[in-house]
Amino acid sequence: MTADTEAVRALVVAYAERLDAGDLDGVAALFADAVVRPAVSRAELRGREAVRRMYDPVILYEDGTPRTKHVLGNLAVRVDPAAATATSECTFTVLQARPGHGLGPVLCGRYDDRFTRVDGRWRFTERMITPHLLGVLSDHMGRR
Repeated sequence: MTADTEAVRALVVAYAERLDAGDLDGVAALFADAVVRPAVSRAELRGREAVRRMYDPVILYEDGTPRTKHVLGNLAVRVDPAAATATSECTFTVLQARPGHGLGPVLCGRYDDRFTRVDGRWRFTERMITPHLLGVLSDHMGRR
């Protein structure tokens, strides 16, 4: 695996880790130069502020986290070093320890991402979020 492939994989994983840690500003920072397209709403969220607003409904509990764990699977990365671009896709399952309900899946789907390398650093340029299976989200994204 090349260093470029690892750098792109690290960005995909950083998203999941930041969101699970309740670092919603950190999640938004990953998309400062990107557009995020949630397939359900067909919106185009451009840049840090717009992406951050998308996460406003996330409920953070007393420990500062949404009590979730994003499990990524089937992560495939393709890098074009000459063009300084890359793509990735992966599946995701979000588990949540819902108060009074224990641990269980609340959302499954797919991320399709595009990246560019600028000044030697990889960054997101686009993310498409496609949910496939929805569980009970009221304890995860209940706040408006």
